[in-house]
Amino acid sequence: MNNKITVVAFIALISVGCNQEKNIETSSESFTEKELKICENNKCPEVTINYVEVFGDDEVSEKINKKIKNFIFSSLLMGEDTIPTAKTIQEAVTGFIEAYNADKVQFTDMAGEYFAEISVNEIYSSKELMCFEMRQYLFTGGAHGYGTTSFLNIDPKTGEELTSKELFKNNKEFIAFAEKKFREQQKIEQGQSINENGFWFENDKFYLPESVGFTKDSLIFVYNQYDITSYADGPIELKIDIKEAEPFLSID
Repeated sequence: MNNKITVVAFIALISVGCNQEKNIETSSESFTEKELKICENNKCPEVTINYVEVFGDDEVSEKINKKIKNFIFSSLLMGEDTIPTAKTIQEAVTGFIEAYNADKVQFTDMAGEYFAEISVNEIYSSKELMCFEMRQYLFTGGAHGYGTTSFLNIDPKTGEELTSKELFKNNKEFIAFAEKKFREQQKIEQGQSINENGFWFENDKFYLPESVGFTKDSLIFVYNQYDITSYADGPIELKIDIKEAEPFLSID
């Protein structure tokens, strides 16, 4: 009888242990063109990639790592390609370098060498949310390079991306609140056109960028160059104190 109780208790203990959520952790990783064989004896465009790799729960971490790497792969796409085919960072960087070499042969008077800087950093983490800031800056000819900043919000329990509808209780009300904060920051009076200071909001109607970043203290929205203003004006950042935004959030 006692042996049966011991076996049942042991099985129950194993079951509880298996059902416990595994902690999701991150490690810092990096990659440069110098790690490729094709660059050992040849001059290659400078490529610097700093990113995080997620581990812990295998299923969840695989989903998150795939999203992070897809951003890196997409950032290195050249030409008319819109869907990355690379399976590894090495393949993506090799493709970028091969595109540069092909362009250099075709355009012999091409000024300047290509380069790419890509980073993915974890800027916030809790039981309900992991937020990654994703930056990329590329020069592929022309007068200047071009860079963007975006954010990836993840449910750490599932590894799935959280949409604005899932992050905010009432998206329409929050946009109205965000417009008020934007007007205060840019010194645009209520009643004035939202494009008063030379912005390019379509149809003269305020809207937020596609992604939002979370830190311990703030919500961050970044309008990249050409989103609502010229390249020369640089990115436009809107920060909202997290305490002011709390009434609109669906997560703690």
